[in-house]
Amino acid sequence: MGTSTIAIIGSGFSGLSAASLLAKEGHNVTIYEKNDQAGGRARTWSKDGFHFDMGPSWYWMPDVFENFYALFGKTASDFYNLKRLDPSYRVYWTNKELTDVPAGMPELKKLFETLEPGASAKLDTFLHQAEYKYTTGMGDFVFRPSHSILEYVDLKLISASFRLQLYTSLRKHVGSFFKHPKIVKILEFPILFLGGTAKTTPALYSLMNYADLALGTWYPMGGMNEIVKAMVSIAESNGVKIVLNTEVRHIRVKEGIAQGIETDKGFQQADVVISSADYQFTDQHLLDKPYQSYTPEYWNSRVLSPSSLLFYIGVNKKVANIQHHNLFFDEDFGKHSDEIYKTPQWPEKPLFYACCASKTDDSIIPENGENLFFLIPVAPGLTDTEEIREQYFDLIMDRFEEITGQSIRDSIVVKRTYAIRDFEKDYHSYKGNAYGLANTLAQTAFLKPKLKSKKVKNLFYTGQLTVPGPGVPPAIISGQVVAKEALLFLHSKL
Repeated sequence: MGTSTIAIIGSGFSGLSAASLLAKEGHNVTIYEKNDQAGGRARTWSKDGFHFDMGPSWYWMPDVFENFYALFGKTASDFYNLKRLDPSYRVYWTNKELTDVPAGMPELKKLFETLEPGASAKLDTFLHQAEYKYTTGMGDFVFRPSHSILEYVDLKLISASFRLQLYTSLRKHVGSFFKHPKIVKILEFPILFLGGTAKTTPALYSLMNYADLALGTWYPMGGMNEIVKAMVSIAESNGVKIVLNTEVRHIRVKEGIAQGIETDKGFQQADVVISSADYQFTDQHLLDKPYQSYTPEYWNSRVLSPSSLLFYIGVNKKVANIQHHNLFFDEDFGKHSDEIYKTPQWPEKPLFYACCASKTDDSIIPENGENLFFLIPVAPGLTDTEEIREQYFDLIMDRFEEITGQSIRDSIVVKRTYAIRDFEKDYHSYKGNAYGLANTLAQTAFLKPKLKSKKVKNLFYTGQLTVPGPGVPPAIISGQVVAKEALLFLHSKL
């Protein structure tokens, strides 16, 4: 086939994945990254001895990482030490009640049985179904390029689709097994990672419960950016060149063929262009109008995942009464969901998430310090000001301190906020969304924006706004899928 020149826009997980596989096949691959670090949203920020993962903080689906590393003769242990968290996470309810979700299945079944008699046996059935969805979905479904519905018109998949439960909601599916509100909320919470709600997300995604409760919650010692370092190492060892601090301004197209990319440092010729950057931004701002696959109206009609209001906090003392991962479900999630999806507005009484990775890893903090990361899901596209950020910081600090029974504000020595306008500035994220498209039935598989441009033969897309969807493991898979499509295109030129 010969060596082709491939330009990849963005060094997130999908871009690194695609680049590594294409370089492995002998192609000349360069990644162009606008920021000063590789990793996209999985960048890091450090100050005064405190080290923070800026984006993803949950390590789920360890098999996806292992499968990717295996393509290069590696395993995760070649790059970092994985530790399984036990408990997996803590949930705070109203009246300061809490539930620690155990890593062990016997302990988990005991917890469910305590909450709802008979729930232990039902959990076996529920997770057995979820395992089938995980095995089928992650083994076959997500690796389909989803060019059209025809990819899914085969007897095997049509038969499987009923067992995969593509046509009912997760809320209905969970409700058919369990009634206790705490169990229901524990089983519905992983949908937050998919940018949707249990009412609108297909029951297929109970596969996330299998990932959560059966496969477990893990942590790479050193932080989530260790995954980025691993993937950069693989990419560079296969010949990928990563150019930082270089923003792509335009994709030059002639007669339906991309000629290359124009960066703020000049023009770079390419036989194939792959965008791992925000799909909407690439489509609407890097291409001339005749070559855009979608209209502004199309993009505006998409149901986006939430954005996030984030706080990175370093304190000069140890923080008590929390685990590594902590979910604060002490307010009404239904109301908060409506304020994200139905009537977009800043939430009145938001749920929030707190991560304290230093409970597991003291390499990311100075001595006797603690590293805290707070996240509030919010609707994309909202007005984002410093005053609003501080208002919500005070709100969640009041609740955090009251619920955990301690003061931390007087011990803060490092603080940074991050929200909608930062997502827009740093990642050109459409409306400042954090996770891409919501995984509704109307935005699943072949109904997502296509990974192959409709107007430019040698332009492809990868990442959270196309197949298979949001999340770190899906992004890695997205890169694998688009690399295969790019190779098919190059073969077709022979």
